[in-house]
Amino acid sequence: MISLRAMQAPSFTELCRVFSRIGFLSFGGPAGQIALMHREVIEERDWVSEQEYLTALNFCMLLPGPEAMQLATWVGWRLHGTKGGITAGLLFVLPGAVVILALAMIYSSFGSVPQVEAVLLGVKAAVLAIVIEALLRVARRALKNQFGWLTAAMAFIALFVFNLPFPVVILVAAYTGLTRQENQATIQTAPLPRLREVLPTACVWLAVWLLPLALMVFVLGPNNIFSAIAIFFSKLAVITFGGAYAVLSYMAQASVEKLHWLTSSEMIDGLGLAETTPGPLILVNEFVGYLAATRATHSVWGGMAGALVTLWMTFAPCFLWVLTGAPYIAALNANPRLSSALQAIMAAVVGVIMNLSVWFGLNVLFGKVERHSGWFRPWLPDFSTLNFTALALVIVAALVLLRLHWSVPRTLLLCGALGFGLRLLAP
Repeated sequence: MISLRAMQAPSFTELCRVFSRIGFLSFGGPAGQIALMHREVIEERDWVSEQEYLTALNFCMLLPGPEAMQLATWVGWRLHGTKGGITAGLLFVLPGAVVILALAMIYSSFGSVPQVEAVLLGVKAAVLAIVIEALLRVARRALKNQFGWLTAAMAFIALFVFNLPFPVVILVAAYTGLTRQENQATIQTAPLPRLREVLPTACVWLAVWLLPLALMVFVLGPNNIFSAIAIFFSKLAVITFGGAYAVLSYMAQASVEKLHWLTSSEMIDGLGLAETTPGPLILVNEFVGYLAATRATHSVWGGMAGALVTLWMTFAPCFLWVLTGAPYIAALNANPRLSSALQAIMAAVVGVIMNLSVWFGLNVLFGKVERHSGWFRPWLPDFSTLNFTALALVIVAALVLLRLHWSVPRTLLLCGALGFGLRLLAP
């Protein structure tokens, strides 16, 4: 039964209030963020249906860029049109962007601060518990039958054990769902938006994205640091299928080995900051852009400009993909074969989230984690580098979150304080 609240869209003020809250609490990477939005938007407020939410998530997983941010944009669009989509997407990103900028400025000026690292260790432990809870939530809702569980398991093995490309895993899942014998129902139709209805939106957002890029290259030249940042992150915005982790190897190699914007150690530190702050993990781009521009211009203001260019070139394309494609999402469920393909993709997404969760957990608990070479390439930790402090904090976080049902902010605050306290007590 659909509740009365599900029949009514929230006010724009209420939308802003809720997505401000989501933006400040969106820890835990895509798994935690998707679950948090589900709790806020569906479980507590019934703003959209479960089926709509999962269909939109499937659609966003097929797009380049951060799927959680794009899902937030879709929810805003669904409730208040283009204005709602832009607002929800910005509110989801801005809190984390401000935090990352502040941390990048501190890092650039002072380097690694032990007290900050201690707090972040506690936060990482809490985030791991949040991710586990999110994985369980998403799995319960997305895996409805044996086919779904098998698809999720195969996706996890393909990514974690064999390091197959993310697009290949998703395409195989989609093809399997599309061709399942039991889903060969009569194809239905649903009205599609007319081209003239979506073309203006596409043109506007293409201009928002590409005109500043063209202007920088024309005025400053292609070799200027700001032009180079704009070109580099515009390319990344097109190829980042599967979220931040799917492109990290390319970004790290290019920014460290080719462009020499930062060191590999600094790249790892930047990812750690992005993992333990709110907002999409792709905000690690902002950290890279800030360091690159600061060192090229020898100015904090230059670094801030570099961070702004990075954010613009990373997220403007996301609004282009979602606001142009959102009107087509409703038609996906009307076709049984396409709907089946999307359900298979959703099951594979559970495997993707599990892969990210295990990867994140290993990096929280162990000081050294490596992927072996060859065709059999699982991530394996060096067990001698187990961080017993992190393990204890993870146990505490899991206890208070999963057993005592503490809120996310309360859990984060407790573990951050415990990490700081344990640092003070250490010899």
